[in-house]
Amino acid sequence: MYIWEIKQWPDLTYDQGYLTNLLSKASKEQGRLLGKMEAIGFELRSEAHLQTLTEDVVKSSEIEGETLQRDQVRSSIARRLGMDVGALIPADRDVEGIVEMMLDATSNFDAPLTDERLLAWHASLFPTGRSGMSKIMVGSWRDDSNGPMQVVSGPIGREKTHYQAPPANRLTKEMSKFLKWFEQPGAIDPLLMAGLAHFRFVTLHPFEDGNGRIARAIADMALARSEKTSQRFYSMSAQIRRQHKDYYDILEATQKGKLDVTPWLEWFLNCLLLAIEGAQSTLSTVLDKARFWERFAKEPLNERQIKILNKMLDGFEGKLTTSKWAKIAKCSQDTAHRDIVDLIERGAMQKDPGGGRSTSYSLIKE
Repeated sequence: MYIWEIKQWPDLTYDQGYLTNLLSKASKEQGRLLGKMEAIGFELRSEAHLQTLTEDVVKSSEIEGETLQRDQVRSSIARRLGMDVGALIPADRDVEGIVEMMLDATSNFDAPLTDERLLAWHASLFPTGRSGMSKIMVGSWRDDSNGPMQVVSGPIGREKTHYQAPPANRLTKEMSKFLKWFEQPGAIDPLLMAGLAHFRFVTLHPFEDGNGRIARAIADMALARSEKTSQRFYSMSAQIRRQHKDYYDILEATQKGKLDVTPWLEWFLNCLLLAIEGAQSTLSTVLDKARFWERFAKEPLNERQIKILNKMLDGFEGKLTTSKWAKIAKCSQDTAHRDIVDLIERGAMQKDPGGGRSTSYSLIKE
């Protein structure tokens, strides 16, 4: 029996006393982080917001097995936020769609969550009307015309069913209940509300695809409401990505359990704490970047150098070589080499140990 088959569904219960200490700690750490971010000033706060949203969009898609180009995601978010981050690059339609959804969920957190809004999010996620090679119903609840909605894994012929969602003919009533509850949470603690909303939505699985990403967007929306700010400084999706096996295991266990969802909420709050802890890395990166540009604010750097330095400060993946510089900056390797030598002489970069064809370079941040 799945949880939604229990007669009292969706009247979920949990042990408030058991969760009190964890809830208090999460709320305290949430407040401390917001206080730190308030103290660093508008520009650095905006940069941290941009980095967090970029991470959130990329990692939420990775959880579903989809890889997005980080540069495209960052560029799309920056453009929508009106931020000047240098040369913006065009983004694919799928990138623009998930960015649009995430920004609507967090920037407009205080606007009511309605079925129309959810259907618009779904349409944004699948602008071509396809999920991979498969044509899907977009901007509407699923109809189960191809059979019941199931979460399965394993090779064809030996699939394992992890979960089966409620039948489509229940969705209109179920979603109406969910949306009314979400907008009228009563005395439910805001952090618990985020965890409960995530669980209830993903359990209903109302769409043919994209349910996980939308469930995480709803949780982010609830967290933004708890903080009363549209700026995000920690990424739940990034932390869930790090714990994705545990995430699916606890969801499956809870969906096959009783109405008491205390274990899920305990997991969710611990995940939230780790996400907030991970925000220290974002804050350090933002502050390092600010200090770096303070050192070189008066240096006459060219556009290529500024572009690559910003990429490295934002977390360049892999090692930077002359050939990579040339490819990113769209210049010759000779020009790339001159740019790099110039930065080494200025004390902005250094040659890494080793040499030959594999010579790489890194920043000197202090």
